[in-house]
Amino acid sequence: MTTAATPAASIELLAEGQGAYHPVDPDGFRAWVRDNKTRSLTSKLMTAEEAVRRFVSDGDYLAYDCNYLMRGPNLLMHEIIRQKKQKLWLAGKFTYVDVALLVAAGVANRADCGFFLATPPLQHAIREGRLEVFEYSNVVMTIRLQAGAMGLPFMPVRSFGGTQGFDHSGAKLIRDPYTGQPITLIPALNPDVAIIHVHQADKYGNARVFGTGVAHAESAMASRKVIISAEEIIDTEEIRRDPGRTSIPFYAVDAVVEAPFGTYPGNCPGVYASDPAVVFEVFRAISSNAVNDYLDKWVYGVSSHEELLERHVGEAKMRELREREVIREGYRA
Repeated sequence: MTTAATPAASIELLAEGQGAYHPVDPDGFRAWVRDNKTRSLTSKLMTAEEAVRRFVSDGDYLAYDCNYLMRGPNLLMHEIIRQKKQKLWLAGKFTYVDVALLVAAGVANRADCGFFLATPPLQHAIREGRLEVFEYSNVVMTIRLQAGAMGLPFMPVRSFGGTQGFDHSGAKLIRDPYTGQPITLIPALNPDVAIIHVHQADKYGNARVFGTGVAHAESAMASRKVIISAEEIIDTEEIRRDPGRTSIPFYAVDAVVEAPFGTYPGNCPGVYASDPAVVFEVFRAISSNAVNDYLDKWVYGVSSHEELLERHVGEAKMRELREREVIREGYRA
């Protein structure tokens, strides 16, 4: 028989990070969901313009999944920029260019950093006091969302303690009362709004994500407001015939936006490949202080995603991108 180490007599706080963190209020989140989320089968179909106008407010904490290059909610992100939302706090996990676009557009002024590229626009914004960054890691940010989805105030993790990032986070290091060993506690995260692109959804918000993902389910279940964009709107009877494929349930969702090619210029696995020319264009933009030129062309210069596809992409290019996505097993119904 194995025996555990003698437990510590009490929980001892050993160290704590000095970074700000989104307020932890699991009971308040539960009450908000109870009072504001409908359980009825009500159609939530609307345009991206209406969804962003109704459900994204200045000062919100915004989570998104995945990122601008892979199944990212780019249509919704562009609309947030187009509507000039302000003072958003971002969950910057597993991401590349998204934070730079949102900060350069004047939309975001705080970001929790799991990983994103430290580009010139972000470096300038930090030096000029237009952006605050709080350090975590990709896995820690994901577990924070998991804690929020579970209704917990924090989660213990066996990482991150003793790092420089810890000092600039909201994490705490305690002595585990069971083993007597140090362990890190990270604050739960309940975003004000999550934007998520999915493969399929019905009009009520039952959504399917095929293949691998990062934290789409956790982001939806942890957030007060959830906007789904979907490559395809399917009938609810199809959802009922195979409920095991539902990744996000309707009662977590506030808005559903029909969005073919909604992740362009990134890819939607199993549906279409990314557009390398425009991917390189956005990387060049954030690497050379040319973000405004990119935004002028791809966001401000069009009134909607539909106009973007019509003016700058075209049916021939979309057909080519569909044909280039050759791996389809596991990504289709």
